This record gives sequence, structure tokens and C-alpha cells, in this order.
Amino acid sequence: MKQSSLFGNISSIESMGLVDGPGIRVVVFLQGCKLRCLYCHNPETWDMKDKTLMSVEEVVNKILKYKNYIKKNGGVTFSGGEPLLQSDFIYECIKELKKHNIHICIDTSGVGSGYEKLIDLVDLFIVDIKSLDSQEYKYITGLDIDSFTDFIKKIQHSNKKIWLRQVIIPGINDDKEHIIQLAEYANSLCNVEKVELLPYHSYGEPKYISMNLKYRLEGYPALGKEKERELNKILKIHLKTNKD
Repeated sequence: MKQSSLFGNISSIESMGLVDGPGIRVVVFLQGCKLRCLYCHNPETWDMKDKTLMSVEEVVNKILKYKNYIKKNGGVTFSGGEPLLQSDFIYECIKELKKHNIHICIDTSGVGSGYEKLIDLVDLFIVDIKSLDSQEYKYITGLDIDSFTDFIKKIQHSNKKIWLRQVIIPGINDDKEHIIQLAEYANSLCNVEKVELLPYHSYGEPKYISMNLKYRLEGYPALGKEKERELNKILKIHLKTNKD
């Protein structure tokens, strides 16, 4: 492998990811995120200070230790934080991993820069839908929706496979109208293979306390199982995919 001078700011690398794309996956969690989502359960990934710097070679060599069991039906997922804030670094990692025919997924909110060159190398994008309404998007994330919209347009032009995910928060987006809107949005896109509703939970609240941060959803209940089943039924009725 040609030596690279690039270093990535890494939060952690997990070797047994089962929900971060198809099959068993190595998941590389990168530091840094511009969004400040109401429900974020990993606020320690927001900043890039005082974290682990790793070279392209270090990351790739660590991943390749698991090559035999991820190549069959799994692969590597770059997640975060927001991986697209370190696009140059993951581009170099992906180039090396593709020499070994490894499936590549990026789990993203679509808010980053310089990612256009890596799109052709990616097999699957898992896209975190914060909201499809511009005002609600800003309320949930603290940012405007424009960067997300631009990202979706670019990956649509590339005709890449997409999974959509949305966190469902009681009292905010757990109603029929929101779910139908999500289904209709998915139907309007090319190559959406799956749409998932992720139930809100408050597991990350202790992290906010330890970091002296305000947890803005304090007191909000977790999404109940019955409500989750009800919303998934609505989603399935209105969605062109997820019919199995």
C-alpha cells in the first residue's frame, strides 16, 4: 500500500456491526458533526478535539484483519459523527479497500463537503432523514436543509443504492402525516431499497449530563412498541419498497 500522509479523526472502530448495512460489517465511526440533533445519543462525536488520529494505512490494515468474514456478504461502513466531514480521508481508505473487493457503505446525514469524488466508489448510502420540512429540519438539527437536499440530488444522479432511516420522536413526528410524507419521499427517489423507522430512546442522556450539556428532550418518553408497529404498518401501505 502506498504510504499516505492523510490522517482521520476516529471515534472508534467496531468489528461486529449487524445493523449498519448488509451482513456483518466493520464500522468506522469518525469524529465531527455539524448537526446538533435533538435526539443525538453520541454528543461525544460532535467535536474533533482530543480524539484518536489514525492514518489511512492503520485503518485499512485494521479492517483487513476481518476480511475473511466480511467479504462474503458484509463489508465496511463509515459512520459518525458525520463521515462526510472527512471525505478526503475516507476516499483514500475506500480506494484501498476496493482493491480487496470489499462492499462499502456510508451512513450519513448528508451534511459534509468534498464527497463528490467518493460517490462512485460507494456501494450503498444509508441516509438519516432528520425531517423533510425545512422549518422542522432546522428545529431538530440547528441547520438549514439545503446541504441535505444537495447531497440527495448528487447521489441520485449517481444511481446509487439507498437506505433511508428516520428517528421517530413522540409528539414531534410520530403521526400518520409524517410517515406518509416519508413514504412518498422515498417513492420519489431512485434505488431506495429499504426505509426504516428508528424509535426514539433517551439512552444518551447521561452523556449530556457528564459533558455539562443540556438534553433538550428531557422528559420525552421512548416510542412504544405498539405505536412503532402502527407506524410501520402505515409506512408499508404507502411505500413502493419494503413489500416483503
